[in-house]
Amino acid sequence: QVQLEEYGGGEVQDGGSLRLSCAATGRTIRSYSMAWFRRAPGKEREFVASLGWSGVATNYADSVKGRFVISRADRAKNTAVLQMDGLTIADTAVYYCAARTGQPVTDDSYDYWGQGLQVTVSS
Repeated sequence: QVQLEEYGGGEVQDGGSLRLSCAATGRTIRSYSMAWFRRAPGKEREFVASLGWSGVATNYADSVKGRFVISRADRAKNTAVLQMDGLTIADTAVYYCAARTGQPVTDDSYDYWGQGLQVTVSS
């Protein structure tokens, strides 16, 4: 069983940056694909970014391309990071980390999910 724990949420001003981390415990997720999703107030959960197990293949939602970067944070590859720059009010949401075996996908067919982190961007 894998548990995912997210860190780094909070409030930031428009144009600011935040770094979200997702640490896996229970077993290594070295061979797992990782992703971040988010749910804005009154909206459905949506795909943000994904990363293949090798740490090379990445994919981003159009709304965050050029501003967000997903990566593995450590040699054990048990921590995934989402660096968010140029944040806007539209990025305000609860952000969820997810992991799955196999290739990364943009739908929510992931095996494991974190509890979610609030990210609030204010003007």
